[in-house]
Amino acid sequence: MRRLLKLRFFGTGVVLAVAIAACQRPTNSPEVTSEPSSNSDGCQIIAHVSGETEICGQPQRVIALGPYVLEPLIALGIQPTGFADHMAFKQSTYDNPSAQIPYLGERISNQPANVGVAYTPSIEAISKAQPDLIIGSEFNAQQYETLSKIAPTVLLDYYDTEENLRTIAKAVSRSDMAEQLIADTEQTIASAQKTFSDSARANPNALLLFSNPPELAVSKGNQELCHTLLEKLGFQLVSLPGFESNDSRDTAIPISSEQLSNLNNADFVILLGSNFETRESTISYEDDQLSGSRKAWQENAIAQSLDASKAGRVYFIPAYMCLGLPGPIGTELYLDELKTQLLSP
Repeated sequence: MRRLLKLRFFGTGVVLAVAIAACQRPTNSPEVTSEPSSNSDGCQIIAHVSGETEICGQPQRVIALGPYVLEPLIALGIQPTGFADHMAFKQSTYDNPSAQIPYLGERISNQPANVGVAYTPSIEAISKAQPDLIIGSEFNAQQYETLSKIAPTVLLDYYDTEENLRTIAKAVSRSDMAEQLIADTEQTIASAQKTFSDSARANPNALLLFSNPPELAVSKGNQELCHTLLEKLGFQLVSLPGFESNDSRDTAIPISSEQLSNLNNADFVILLGSNFETRESTISYEDDQLSGSRKAWQENAIAQSLDASKAGRVYFIPAYMCLGLPGPIGTELYLDELKTQLLSP
């Protein structure tokens, strides 16, 4: 069920993508450096979801299978040799990362090889990139043996964000940096809790929906950033009574348009846009993801009848921001977006 929901809301097995015109580098993001750490000559065993992998020395050519892998690498100051996003945006190569890789592209100083789509990467492209470390997720389990023949391969639990950062940091010998990033992120959230305290008291109930017109789904989000960060800020996520799935880690549960009327206890609504079917290079990632969701919401009579709609408290955010980037960079970007939309006069 969890995989089916990911496929539904990530296009063809892909996480959502969007670009913001001017992403700022977080203050806690370290400068990129190619200098190896002092233990770069040693070997270590890295435990991960598909077993254990021995890594010797300091990896210099790292393949990132997914933005949730690329994000911690960038935060740790590692430039990728190759990258697989959650959707092929039709470019054959990442020759202009700032325009081609959502959010993180402006932080990439090289031209990483395009190794396909995260869940089904190109083995040929990965082999051609000559990596000395491949990092993916549990969704690459079927390719694990093949990938391991190319280079040491580490597969992560998609939802275990902090542990994934620690695992990646250990693999590239930057564990101290990971702990600092985690501490900085916790401090950022603690500060944001104060910023949102008045808003959380005035309008505490949030309805979080994934939107890929004409489909809607309520965020179940027990572990994903889209959901958990709102709760940490003091908001309460609303859902239909007894509306549960069999998998506690499902990202979202599809609902019909008619069921929206049963969610009128929400003080505000956030629609997480996830439209990739008609990606056009001539428009921004944000417009590509959100324009359809805005139009569908405006034309939906039941949606417009909700108290949140009448009060003008419906907000649109690209889902890639919080689903694709669950770590320190995505947390800051998502917080900034929430501040911009929820706290504006």
